[in-house]
Amino acid sequence: MEEYTYPRGGILELLLVNAEGIRHTNIVGTPTYYVIIECGDQLHRSKLSSAGEDGKAWWNEKFRFEFSISDWKSLTHLKLKIMDQELFSSDKGFVGETIIHIGGIITEGSDTQLLEVKPAPYNVVLEDDTYRGELKIGFKFITYKEEHLQTTRECCAANVNEPRKSVCRSILINVCKFSWRRFFFFCNKNASTNNPRKIN
Repeated sequence: MEEYTYPRGGILELLLVNAEGIRHTNIVGTPTYYVIIECGDQLHRSKLSSAGEDGKAWWNEKFRFEFSISDWKSLTHLKLKIMDQELFSSDKGFVGETIIHIGGIITEGSDTQLLEVKPAPYNVVLEDDTYRGELKIGFKFITYKEEHLQTTRECCAANVNEPRKSVCRSILINVCKFSWRRFFFFCNKNASTNNPRKIN
């Protein structure tokens, strides 16, 4: 029975879909939004997006955060801060933020090695702790076993680098055997032809 190997690390893949109903902080012009995503000591920033005719700002971007399993278990949440790039902003471009607790995702994902959460809306919180708008986000958490992968790579490399002496030798032996069989068969056939048996 194969011994179970515990995962050494995990990757959280976040899908930032869109934002809807968020506030406008700029005084003039059309707001242009971006999102700062923070998880532990890692940061990502999305591309710029303006609200379309449907009133939604679309990104459809994926971001990856990678930590060891021990680090993941000490992380409790990730934060998404929506910003407005406009220069003339009433409060320095801050639109709102969403905090998502990821403890359950990490725990279940570590046990199953793969956990996917379909995109869903999360409330956007303002400075006064009131809600305004929603941010649609999806998740996928994948664990990996570094030692197992390294062992697999070494085995594959050994197979590739293994000399083919044994294979060539086997082919040569078979050819020689075949040649000797043909030689004896040819000699026996000539002997039978030159010395026909008498029938009494």
